[in-house]
Amino acid sequence: MHLAQLNVARLLAPLDAPETAEFVAALAPVNALADAAAGFVWRLQADGGDATSIRILDDELVIVNMSVWESLDALRAFVYRSDHKLVLRRRRDWFGTWDGPHLVLFWVPEGEPPTLAEALERLVRLRDDGPTPEAFDFKHPFAPDGTPIDRRRAAPAVPGD
Repeated sequence: MHLAQLNVARLLAPLDAPETAEFVAALAPVNALADAAAGFVWRLQADGGDATSIRILDDELVIVNMSVWESLDALRAFVYRSDHKLVLRRRRDWFGTWDGPHLVLFWVPEGEPPTLAEALERLVRLRDDGPTPEAFDFKHPFAPDGTPIDRRRAAPAVPGD
């Protein structure tokens, strides 16, 4: 099994606005960092090489990011221990609040990346049911067999939060 992640966010300004210029400038380097990261398998992308043109909720300010990783540890290392954390620390500069969870993790069969619809369903499941083996987050992770993972191994808080 591989670990899929989906995160959604509402921008404070359109992607072509000066307020989001630094975020947009960071997209290609962060995506290249992910592509080269240990344990990276796949990421959702449109013709432009990222997923910023993919729309959900008929809202031009809502963007999605979805990827697949070999393991929870591989994703955790990328998110919290690579230069990705520098962009993560600045998320409040570019994104507003989201009603409900903005990130969902779930296991998928190796070689079968999820569809965006499936991932969005998992996000709704996490919102409605809380963390389960079918839809969870870094703070309440589950192993592929459905057993909870010790929270002491959960991802650390990002400094500056």
